Amino acid sequence: MEKVRVELAERSYNIYIGSETLDGIGERLALFDLSPRIALVSNPMVYSLYGERVTETVKKAGFDMLTVTIPDGEEFKDLSWVQHIYDELLRYQLDRSSAVLALGGGVIGDITGFAASTYMRGISYIQIPTTLLAQVDSSVGGKTGVNHKLGKNMIGTFWQPRVVWIDTETLKTLPEREVLAGLSEVIKYGIIHDGELFRFLEDNRERIVTLNSDAITHIIKRSCEIKADVVSKDERESGLRAILNYGHTIGHAIETVTGYTRFLHGEAVAIGMYLEAKLSQILGVIGKEHVQRIKTLIDAYGLPSGMPEDINIQDLLSSMKFDKKAVAGAMKFILPEKIGKVRIQKEVSEKEIRDLFQP
Repeated sequence: MEKVRVELAERSYNIYIGSETLDGIGERLALFDLSPRIALVSNPMVYSLYGERVTETVKKAGFDMLTVTIPDGEEFKDLSWVQHIYDELLRYQLDRSSAVLALGGGVIGDITGFAASTYMRGISYIQIPTTLLAQVDSSVGGKTGVNHKLGKNMIGTFWQPRVVWIDTETLKTLPEREVLAGLSEVIKYGIIHDGELFRFLEDNRERIVTLNSDAITHIIKRSCEIKADVVSKDERESGLRAILNYGHTIGHAIETVTGYTRFLHGEAVAIGMYLEAKLSQILGVIGKEHVQRIKTLIDAYGLPSGMPEDINIQDLLSSMKFDKKAVAGAMKFILPEKIGKVRIQKEVSEKEIRDLFQP
């Protein structure tokens, strides 16, 4: 197995990346000082595929495990379903030494982490991400949260997992659309931090979309390495960690105004990445040739890049002002300077953003 370390002093943890590794999670949990009573949170589809395997290995390691399922979809990542998780954990009498396992994609990981961080003022949780987007991004770094009707992830905590356990075989049961949406976040890492990764994505498209084991393991490990490095230097997003939000200011607003149902997260981020690169060009930060290269790669992986014509720009702007990165209503963007380097632009005017959406 490959291993990436997230260095956060006493909250440090490992990310393990391998193939056909789900059966080893119980043995890993046995190394921690946990109560014998733990819980698994998943959605019905993922649980039907992998739930029994995880349950078997966990029970073999000596744990009793409660299973909690919630519906699949970003629209269910809200406080009402957190309440459902609390109800089940309390009925099962999980204590402060218990742990919660998150088996699924980004929605499951975010809502499970949030529930774990607030149940009895915080219990352990373990990330077992089964989508590419969760494996390269949301399972790492300790951001947890739920959505509000006025904005995505507006309610949340920083709460690091005890371990992240990635089995690349789970990607083979994903719809192609989910795989491509996950690649959006990998493209992001190339733009913000690693031109070599960006070139690897350009040169190895066929191997990546067909889930070649070596290619997929490489991009997952490199993405995790980049995020681990950034998080280790800035856990709570006081500075450097903000670069991980490239494409997300516009992307989150798109998700919000479309009710979290029209676009997958990675698709919305892909649109955001291209438009924020165009904004960078308008502001004179990046050259046109770099923007075109970004668009070409986004298009090559079957991801959207243009703003849908039916989205109201005023609604979009209003949502962006509610973004948790905004300060006193002033919008902050991560703007690429070239492939592999970005800057934090602390104030961008509404006029400059409106110019972005002109034909």
